[in-house]
Amino acid sequence: MAIRPVFVVDSVKPYVMEVSVEFEYHSGFSVQQKQRSVASLHRSFGARFPELGILEVSSKGNVELGVCLSAFNLMIQHGSVGAYSVESAFQSSKVFACGGPYVDLLELSGREAKKDKRLKESGSLVGFRFFSREFPLNPLTYFYDWLYASALWRNRMLLAQVLSYDAFTDIEYNPKRSINCQARSVAKVVGLARAGILAESLRSPMDFLELGYSVPADHPAAADGRFEVSEQRKLF
Repeated sequence: MAIRPVFVVDSVKPYVMEVSVEFEYHSGFSVQQKQRSVASLHRSFGARFPELGILEVSSKGNVELGVCLSAFNLMIQHGSVGAYSVESAFQSSKVFACGGPYVDLLELSGREAKKDKRLKESGSLVGFRFFSREFPLNPLTYFYDWLYASALWRNRMLLAQVLSYDAFTDIEYNPKRSINCQARSVAKVVGLARAGILAESLRSPMDFLELGYSVPADHPAAADGRFEVSEQRKLF
């Protein structure tokens, strides 16, 4: 058995809540084993919340929409650079104490970018720089959420489809090892959309911070990254 989070769309800031779900985990690295674990996780969640539609957001899912929403597959179109994945953009924006951002990672696939050894050899992560924009480390998922939301906003076909779901999972995500999760980001996008403020929140990164998190845009933490209070509601 294992316990994993399911990210459920919420109606109040930060527009996503976390539900911890116990399920039968099927060990192994094959896609088939991952999909068996997804099915088990979704059954367990459905037994508790049968009224909520749930979607696996990863390349391991068996629903095409969820596969397309994977950060490895969701693309960002940029006039002067071309197309790159959300994952490549995220990895290429990391600023470390001893290096970065490594903007050449935009030219690689998301999986290649994530494995670049410089990301492990450049010291502590201190922030993010996406082209000319600077982002703090806190709120913890702020930059990743903004980046993912900006990409999904530009793909109206995927956005329209995902709005019919209420909860999202990523079978590869383990909160003991990672902070950011594409399933959480999707849930947040849907929550902002249902609140009628998605377009407004994406006018600028500061608007996204102010509207999507419980910290005002003029809070000192927005500038220096000292805001460390968890922005995740939990429902057990």
